[in-house]
Amino acid sequence: MVASSVLGFPRIGANREIKKAVEAYWAGKLSADELTKVAAEVKKTTWTSLKERGVDFIPSGDFSLYDHVLDHSAAFNAIPKRYLGHNLSPLDTYFAMGRGRQAGGVDVPASEMKKWFDSNYHFVVPEFSEETDFKLLFNKAVEEFKEAQALGINTRPVVLGPISFLVLGKAAKEAKPGFQPISLLPKLLPVYKQLLSELKAAGAEWVQVDEPILVLDSASNYEKEYVAAYTELAPVSPKIVIATYYGRLDSNVNIVAQLPVAGLHIDLARAPAQLDSVLAAVKPTQLILSLGLVNGRNIWKTDIEAAVKLGQKAIATLGAERVIAATSSSLLHTPVTLAAEDRLTPEQKDWFAFALEKAEEVHVIAAVLSGSQDPKVTAAYEANKASIARRRDFERNSDDAVRQRVAAITPDLLKRKSPFAVRKEVQKQKLNLPKFPTTTIGSFPQTKEIRTARAKLNKKEISETEYNEFIKKEIQSVVAFQERIGLDVLVHGEPERNDMVQYFGERLNGFVFTQNGWVQSYGSRYVRPPIIVSDVSRPGPITVEWSKYAQSITNKPMKGMLTGPVTILNWSFPRDDVSREIQSKQLALALRDEVIDLEKAGISAVQVDEPALREGLPLRKVDWPAYLDWATSSFKLATAGVTDALQTHSHFCYSDFDDIFTSIQDLDADVISIEASKSDMKLLNTFKHYGYSNQIGPGVYDIHSPRVPSEQEIKDRIAAMLAILPADLLVVNPDCGLKTRGWKETEASLVNLVNAARWARSLA
Repeated sequence: MVASSVLGFPRIGANREIKKAVEAYWAGKLSADELTKVAAEVKKTTWTSLKERGVDFIPSGDFSLYDHVLDHSAAFNAIPKRYLGHNLSPLDTYFAMGRGRQAGGVDVPASEMKKWFDSNYHFVVPEFSEETDFKLLFNKAVEEFKEAQALGINTRPVVLGPISFLVLGKAAKEAKPGFQPISLLPKLLPVYKQLLSELKAAGAEWVQVDEPILVLDSASNYEKEYVAAYTELAPVSPKIVIATYYGRLDSNVNIVAQLPVAGLHIDLARAPAQLDSVLAAVKPTQLILSLGLVNGRNIWKTDIEAAVKLGQKAIATLGAERVIAATSSSLLHTPVTLAAEDRLTPEQKDWFAFALEKAEEVHVIAAVLSGSQDPKVTAAYEANKASIARRRDFERNSDDAVRQRVAAITPDLLKRKSPFAVRKEVQKQKLNLPKFPTTTIGSFPQTKEIRTARAKLNKKEISETEYNEFIKKEIQSVVAFQERIGLDVLVHGEPERNDMVQYFGERLNGFVFTQNGWVQSYGSRYVRPPIIVSDVSRPGPITVEWSKYAQSITNKPMKGMLTGPVTILNWSFPRDDVSREIQSKQLALALRDEVIDLEKAGISAVQVDEPALREGLPLRKVDWPAYLDWATSSFKLATAGVTDALQTHSHFCYSDFDDIFTSIQDLDADVISIEASKSDMKLLNTFKHYGYSNQIGPGVYDIHSPRVPSEQEIKDRIAAMLAILPADLLVVNPDCGLKTRGWKETEASLVNLVNAARWARSLA
């Protein structure tokens, strides 16, 4: 019989209970005990819901109040020294690591964040040095296993594997030159042995050990470490299934095939072609193979018939007793359930499956592969076939005008009229900016008043005219604030925008939207990705009216703010019937029209943000050139249709930019701004190595923390930048947009930023 498995589940709660509870705790409105009770209820609901849907392997230990990698660091005592000695509770120390803390005499910045592989989820990067003293401060895996056990539910605990934990981390500041975190493996393994042996003693039969780095090229460097680690761990552990996801194993399957573990999970949603090579590698072993047949990264209903065919292929080679039907990855990346989506049309709702619906799909696939004669299974299988057929009929529709426009793209459409050296002089005359010009990344705080006004508009409690007058006043306030503190290039603050992707999707053809399709991005920051369902086009101007109004009330340059084509694509749920390249270029053409219209309306600078450019990079280097070609072409297509006088900006954040720096240069934006402060300014080494000819704004402070940086901190960062970057190219700006921050900290931080820039000018 084929078992069913879910690798992980959204931790946010169907009604965003965790976000509300965590933020209430931060605000002092909820106690730690009350927060724990909310978390317990969300976990209970998850486990019982999965059991009711017939899932055999139900995950536990994957829940988190902030980030599962941060959980691991806290549990294993991998806590940087700067967070210790402040008389904070373990919970407050944990949150200080995630978001920083500036209260009660404690002033510490947040830890670095990075994107979790090629997703929009951010993890908190572990820090290691020779002094790291691993010990098991608490066994979260055992605690949650017992928590579920008390409810009568037997779960399969989830643990981040030791190799991935170390490799995904970084050397702490105090580490000696050349230190590599993987060197700590001998010190780390005894703690893993303790964790796993305690799980076994608690009655866990299986444990899912996530080793996602096995889908990376670099994993081949750690074969000896894998063999040593699992040879030591397997004898004391429950049966181990090593989980990989988001990509293909390629030759790394041979590493796993020699390990003394009981099972291997592979992602067949993202990499279906790997099945043959994996089957060949594991057939001579006793490994059970978990097949990721249900996509954990998208919201489209699974084609169960196609999934069953893949499963049957595995069964033909290994036998049913060695096959598990599973989600491709954790369902962390999907909304919780379709149940509350009553604004989608019946046709649209029939296309989709969210986390709970995907759990049902996994059960049906496993049952069909097991030869079930249950009428309910048969009915579900047939209903799925009919649903997929209806969707295929819809997908055959297309907008011929959009398709023809994409087909007519030529290389000339990707080029600015003149090289940067020429454009720079034209823009210098037009903008008349000082040395080290200051600006922000775009958004200003989305206050309670703004959210209330938007909600009233949606409920028709106020008219559109009343709402527009409210937005005008917000823009007036933001512009006046920027003028008062002395920023040089202004923004309108984006008070009219609900989300940097959703706002554009709502004004483009080809998208649909959910009411409650929330997905965690980082910590308590959740997003509601739009869904691309058909060809994309722009029916009319999107941002021109508000940008034009903002420019009319100031004499300073006003930036128009757009989200770039690759980011809109990567932060939406894309179509799965046409390539991402086609979708990106359709978006680029729509944005090209918007950029041209902004210049015609008198806007002298336009920022086209691409924070997700690095995120979309394939995990295997052999696949990089094709992606980078269409991704950079999309940006240039969107921005190259203007005169030399228009200053183009773009923004990037939370990535390893060494990988794509030459592609960032190839974008030929006049100004780029990049996250730098949260990663200890290590980005500057990239500039030192590659050089950069256009204007550049490495972020001088971290906006994802409520902490206010001192003026001296910002001065120190500017000085570090000037040691590497030419003074005439440096722009001073925060790391990212200010949407999630409060006004008090925003004002204090930006005043310090402006004063630090003035100090730098005084030295020049």
